[in-house]
Amino acid sequence: MSSVTVGFETQDLRVLAEEILEGVQDGAGLDEQTRVLTHIAVRAVATTMDVAGTGRYIEEALDLGLDAAQIQEALTVVSGLGVHTLFESSRQLASAVRRRNGGEDAPLDQTQQNLWDRHIGTDPYWQRMEAELPGFFDALLRMSPETFVAFFDYCAVPWKSRALRAVTKELISLAADSTPTHRYKPGFLLHLRNALDLGAGARSIREVLEISAAAPEHRGVG
Repeated sequence: MSSVTVGFETQDLRVLAEEILEGVQDGAGLDEQTRVLTHIAVRAVATTMDVAGTGRYIEEALDLGLDAAQIQEALTVVSGLGVHTLFESSRQLASAVRRRNGGEDAPLDQTQQNLWDRHIGTDPYWQRMEAELPGFFDALLRMSPETFVAFFDYCAVPWKSRALRAVTKELISLAADSTPTHRYKPGFLLHLRNALDLGAGARSIREVLEISAAAPEHRGVG
């Protein structure tokens, strides 16, 4: 089943975050480099596309000493937001096909099972994603094994290049998922919990959400 996609506002995200942050130590705030990368993320993401603002913050990031590989890795991370289309719509498609085929799925065939074991297995990262998006991986694998493989290949790129710390990538992903023009609760929860597990404190989470909430509306690109 797909997620509930209506009536979820920016303030709802903040309330949800505060519930999760209860008892979490404040910790340090964002360092200047993470702060500027967060500004880049919420402007460069496809649901905002503030081209001029992205350019300004790229210049600021370079002035702060960030190199091109680090900035590009941040851009690659948030470019993955497009997979949210797969998160929701592949489950809808699989559900519709299942309903028309009598309401049951056949067991995965050997090729499908091998792909599942190779890419998901018992990896806790993907297990957490499965918990936030139940049925997504199975749906995508059944609907398009090629897209299933491509999903993992593309998502892995910024985790192989490792120009940024893992917690930084989770924080900018959290920011992208909570912009006013996106507000994607499943990704928000996933990246918030991942960031906390990687050592982010409540203060840095709140600062990310403040930057994200102030992201501009999507006005089009001409």
